[in-house]
Amino acid sequence: MTQDWTARAGTRFACEKRPATGTRGMVVTNHPLASAAGAEMLAAGGNAVDGAIAALFALTVVEPMMVGLLGGGTAHLRLPDGTHTVIDGMATVAAAARPDMFTPAQPDSPRSLEAVGRANAVGGLSVATPGNLLAWCETLARFGTFPLADVMAPAIRHAERGFRATPYLAECAAEAAPDLARDPAIAALYLPGGAVLKPGHRVVQAEYAETLKAVAKEGAAALSGALGAAVAEGIVRAGGIVTAEDLRAYRTVERAPLRGPYRDVEVVLPPPPASSGVHVLQMLNILSGHDLGAMGFGSADTLHLLAECLKIAFADRAAASGDPAFVAVPVERLTSMNYADQRRAMLDMARAQAWGAGIPAAESPNTTHITVADSDGRIVCSTQTINSAFGARFLVGGTGMIPNNYLATFDPRPGRALSIAPGKRVTTSMAPMIVLRGGKPAYALGMPGGLRIFGSVMQAMLNLVDHGMSLQEAVEAPRLWTQGEAVEVEPAVPDAVRGDLAARGHDVARLPHVGGGMCAIAFHPDGVMEGAACWRADGTAVGVGGGLARQGVRFWPDSAGAQRV
Repeated sequence: MTQDWTARAGTRFACEKRPATGTRGMVVTNHPLASAAGAEMLAAGGNAVDGAIAALFALTVVEPMMVGLLGGGTAHLRLPDGTHTVIDGMATVAAAARPDMFTPAQPDSPRSLEAVGRANAVGGLSVATPGNLLAWCETLARFGTFPLADVMAPAIRHAERGFRATPYLAECAAEAAPDLARDPAIAALYLPGGAVLKPGHRVVQAEYAETLKAVAKEGAAALSGALGAAVAEGIVRAGGIVTAEDLRAYRTVERAPLRGPYRDVEVVLPPPPASSGVHVLQMLNILSGHDLGAMGFGSADTLHLLAECLKIAFADRAAASGDPAFVAVPVERLTSMNYADQRRAMLDMARAQAWGAGIPAAESPNTTHITVADSDGRIVCSTQTINSAFGARFLVGGTGMIPNNYLATFDPRPGRALSIAPGKRVTTSMAPMIVLRGGKPAYALGMPGGLRIFGSVMQAMLNLVDHGMSLQEAVEAPRLWTQGEAVEVEPAVPDAVRGDLAARGHDVARLPHVGGGMCAIAFHPDGVMEGAACWRADGTAVGVGGGLARQGVRFWPDSAGAQRV
């Protein structure tokens, strides 16, 4: 484990977890049972896609507050032939939606997306048409090798038999308890007996197990049949507008990723409606004119520069992010080096600035991420969510499923880039990143965390490329985030560095954590894959090594009972 970066660090820290290694495959998710489900597929002879889809279905059981069949997500795949593709399974706005269907709670606050009565965040009206189930089934059918029923078996087992709640799940349930208590079905699971869920409590999801069994038999078509009718009825009963026809009409979109150089690597990320690719490449172009390694990890200069770049990116994001079918996102302009040169020239290393958009004007921290790879060169880097913790915070009766609350990510005011429109896809900060060196995979990483995702994933990449950290150090290192207001930093950032940032004009806020648990894989030249997860979630890396016996090897006893080859 290299420590060279510490000599130049303004911030030092100790890792809490340890990495895993494997030669046949690697699975990193934010729950040990989901990582085990993915590894089970690899051990049985499946590929990274089989492992990824198994892990995702398992996560809907063991990390129910973060991901579900009625959510959405973005998957970045690299195939053995070196091609990359992005499967957009993000949720879409229902056909009956209107731009003025919510009343803004803070009409004069340009960044507030809250509606009066939290109507866009809790309950049926907050639900968008989900994409996860169709996206997962399509991805498995196209790129996997196992039947759907096989990859769903671990999820069904954990739903039927139950699993023990982690402290992380218990904390999430406690935080959402006032909303969960309003729905008897979801309260029965996560507020058992009317009390806050305790770590170690066995959570059994019998209704959801039956739903999973139906999906295992019918695939995504289940949402076009009786299950879909039950989902639509449950959402409408809760005051929502998603119909059975919305569910039947949903389609995934396959997109070409965005790519850009940085130092000696190439960074590959999703395109709009994901804002990550555009704005990470934009920030990297600006940062390429500075020697971050010489500045030192976590120094005041480095953190000041990161904060200013984030503010620039978020100013531009507010002006022109959105579904490219509805908003003309100026991708080429934002990712050009010419634009980066202009913005870099305006930076002042001695003081913080208020940044506006450099282009004409034209979401939630509760998400999950998986990173899975196999020895044939497949990589699945996928971020999935039901948006807020526990989504819309009710169960669809009789199905055990929690709907998303994706309408909370739209602007409740008409006439904006992020305003509501029928059929519009959710804009996301999801950043499933694959980093190439010499055209070959070097790293794959991603994380949950809403608006904090792409800035944090970029920082982990900078830790690897500029600061020479090990993979475990890179994902656990303290983070910074801002979108133009308070500059959030984690506790490991020293008082002296925070004071220096404040002296430059930053409003510094010390938070327990910035963003969620990162899941990453490093690919070494000798074929070894290294997996790492950070302390911010229940992340676990499981590596698959070893293999089958050498061909032709047999054992038998001789007359003396000895074993010979």
